[in-house]
Amino acid sequence: MNAPAHFPKPRLLIVEDDEGLQRQLRWAYDDYEVLVASDRNAAVDLVRSAEPAVVTLDLGLPPDPDGVTEGFAALETILTLKPDTKVIVASGHGARESALRAIASGAYDFYQKPVDIDQLGLIVRRAFQLHELEGENRRLESKVGEDRTVLGSMITAAPEMTKVARTIERVANTDVSVMLLGASGTGKELLARGVHRTSRRRGGGFVAINCAAIPENLLEAELFGYEKGAFTGAIKTTEGKIELAHGGTLFLDEVGDIPLPLQVKLLRFLQERVIERIGGRRPIPVDTRIVCATHQNLEEMIAAGSFREDLYYRLAEIVVRIPSLAERHGDPALLAKHFLARFAAEMNPQVKGFAPGALSAIENWSWPGNVRELENRLKRAVIMADGKLITAEDLDLAAPAADGLPVNLKAARETADRAVIRKALAQTDGNISGAAKLLGISRPTLYDLLKQYGLQA
Repeated sequence: MNAPAHFPKPRLLIVEDDEGLQRQLRWAYDDYEVLVASDRNAAVDLVRSAEPAVVTLDLGLPPDPDGVTEGFAALETILTLKPDTKVIVASGHGARESALRAIASGAYDFYQKPVDIDQLGLIVRRAFQLHELEGENRRLESKVGEDRTVLGSMITAAPEMTKVARTIERVANTDVSVMLLGASGTGKELLARGVHRTSRRRGGGFVAINCAAIPENLLEAELFGYEKGAFTGAIKTTEGKIELAHGGTLFLDEVGDIPLPLQVKLLRFLQERVIERIGGRRPIPVDTRIVCATHQNLEEMIAAGSFREDLYYRLAEIVVRIPSLAERHGDPALLAKHFLARFAAEMNPQVKGFAPGALSAIENWSWPGNVRELENRLKRAVIMADGKLITAEDLDLAAPAADGLPVNLKAARETADRAVIRKALAQTDGNISGAAKLLGISRPTLYDLLKQYGLQA
């Protein structure tokens, strides 16, 4: 039979020079590992070595048992060494004045002698509960800081992008065709790589081609390859991008720019999973997954007759819409910090951060060019910066445009709350305490708002 699991008791330090009261408190607090100190030096040594979560501290310690000098000196030292320690101060000397001074100095609570064991026990128990809760909150805060990279490489703190990432993770292993719809610069290729990296095809190749960047008369050869002698200049047989991605993923960026004749050939590949190189007569089986992207409205193109509807449905088995950077509140500042650190290390190590107002300007800018525009502005600002801090002027950011808040007052308040909470979290790197201080509210209030607005990670 296995022995029951042993869980260490929480540590309670009693700083008290009355030996009789020491014994009484030891007996009363059997649920804790009780440590005892009779003076300031002994108390400080135990705080350093044992790190108790809760301390009960008598202000009247030797060599000043009738005063409070030693007690307050001990309080200051304990909180300097371990700021998260919950110190419960006890004294019979000038109770009201001592209580106000102790709380102002950072004590958790205060009680007046003579000691009521039951009352003190209740205060001690609550102190342990608060210490445990704050420790859990710190762990969650650190997790928020860590959980800013999704799909292995995309940096975000916005729920909108987290939802996109979760959708991609769910469909990655299904082998369905994925279409990414979003404005230029929103990170479509990064997400396409995320599809590949989280799929069972990650051992194969990831091949990308921008259909808008290749002349129409060359695009077919790029996609399907060609046999030697198929046309003037074809001096050797060359595999196309579809064939090169066999066993892996082919990313077709700007798929809306594929000309209609070539759309027919691409549709045949998607239906039959075979290709024919230009000038070839032999069908070649190819196992390639297609992920495509476009900033164009394909439904309008279908209505206009410039994009085949049957091809659209083959490519768009799963459609993922990517929000613009302006819709991802908190992400502009978060990404700006990432780009600054990267470019400063590469190009201008004297740049250390942002001047006051720069991050607010970044968050309030509309970013029509999305992440690509933000990256380019940061690169230019870091290269050209004269000082250690990047300013809004370095980034060439003008005054923000109107915010477009809804007319409904409740909806406007919620929209404003969401935006400012995300900005505060971004500016404090996800630190809940720092964000609450920046917002001028308590941590419990901020946690309630995060839960209310669904902003929790």
